[in-house]
Amino acid sequence: MKKLLFIVFLLLHSWSFSQEELTRILFVFDASNSMNQRWGRDTRLNIAKQILTRSVDSLRGAPNLEIALRIYGHQDEVTPTYQNCDDTKLEVPFAPNNHTLIINKIKATRAKGTTPIARSLEAAAGDFPDRTARNIIILITDGIEACDDEPCVIADKLRAKGITITPFIIGLGMDMSFLDHFDCFGKYSAAENEEAFTAVLKNVINKAVSNTTVQINLNTIQKQPLETDVTMFLYEAGTKNLLYTFTHTLNEKGLPDTISINPDKRYDIYVQTLPIRTKKNIGIKKFQHNIIEIDAPQGYLQIEHKQRTRTGVIETRVTEKGKTETLHHQKFEAIQKYIVGSYEVEVFTLPRRYFPVEINQSTTTKIYVDAPGTLNLKSTQLVTGQIFEIMKDGSLEWVCNLKENSNTDQWELQPGNYRIVYRKQKLKSTTYTVERDFSIYSNKSITINL
Repeated sequence: MKKLLFIVFLLLHSWSFSQEELTRILFVFDASNSMNQRWGRDTRLNIAKQILTRSVDSLRGAPNLEIALRIYGHQDEVTPTYQNCDDTKLEVPFAPNNHTLIINKIKATRAKGTTPIARSLEAAAGDFPDRTARNIIILITDGIEACDDEPCVIADKLRAKGITITPFIIGLGMDMSFLDHFDCFGKYSAAENEEAFTAVLKNVINKAVSNTTVQINLNTIQKQPLETDVTMFLYEAGTKNLLYTFTHTLNEKGLPDTISINPDKRYDIYVQTLPIRTKKNIGIKKFQHNIIEIDAPQGYLQIEHKQRTRTGVIETRVTEKGKTETLHHQKFEAIQKYIVGSYEVEVFTLPRRYFPVEINQSTTTKIYVDAPGTLNLKSTQLVTGQIFEIMKDGSLEWVCNLKENSNTDQWELQPGNYRIVYRKQKLKSTTYTVERDFSIYSNKSITINL
């Protein structure tokens, strides 16, 4: 049984993406009898006509664009004993501002004949006045070839004439293996319903016209669009309605890749750098190449031990300078990108260590943290107490409390000078408080008997 699909053919002949270059799009429309079958809320023919007329209407005013319409299967009835395999006709030739003629012809079309895809494509190649423009064929059909066994033969004939065909095939609600016989043309993808049908055709036309395109520049500190490989979320402006998700990419020329998005909406863009970069309420101008500039200069941060150590993985907390919100928990040895700027790094050692950090463009800033030493505490009787770090100005900073109800304790401490303040639990007078100073060195152990 026939299924609904789209095929987009780009006839390539040394063209570029110049905005001044003439683009010609030929719509080849299937009006074979099988298009009368129902598909969702209506027939395939009526749904295809409605969506195609809207798409043609959306092209009004596009500069440097001409369109045309070829229909097949609409002239002669197909019967169990007869089919007209030459039933294909250029109904509206290329001309400026012929949108209304094409729309009216589509609306008046009735489906009744067979499906001569190969012959329609062969004839379509002659519908273009010349090959100096950017020539594109969009074929809308609901089924496989009904007249010629091998459409790929037509592709070979066109190549022999110096025309290269590269299609995008979009199968609607169909088993994709059905499209294997189009493998000589190119890749294909699925669209399962009318809504997907609409979105796919709109996206295909946007790409085909190549006059409504978007380039998102993630700029370095020198305003060069060289930052990349980061997720971008595009929301409908002022809402949380996520419309597009892209991983930013540089193309083979080292420039931001060109994307096609709906030019009828406004967007809020969230670039998932650390911290996030945003640009809001962005409008897209139709029929031209849009460049969106976002400053996202980045450098790297790596945190390491100054000396070798057997200490397990230690995490850190990174915040922007002057802010309290946690930006990232970064592990030792890991390398992480951050937006160029000033940060504070809290290292989860005992006691905590704090480092101011400057991230610079495309360079790696390294923080070196001293390897800890080990404090072993032993006592013949249970004690209660606390450990303090002796600061350079002589003040004392709390580090930790001693373990309750235990005669042994062990701590991994940063190198420095410390004081332990304790009392035997059974002695109920504060006068029995004891103070002992000690020092910790990297990768060294010290044992104190209380």
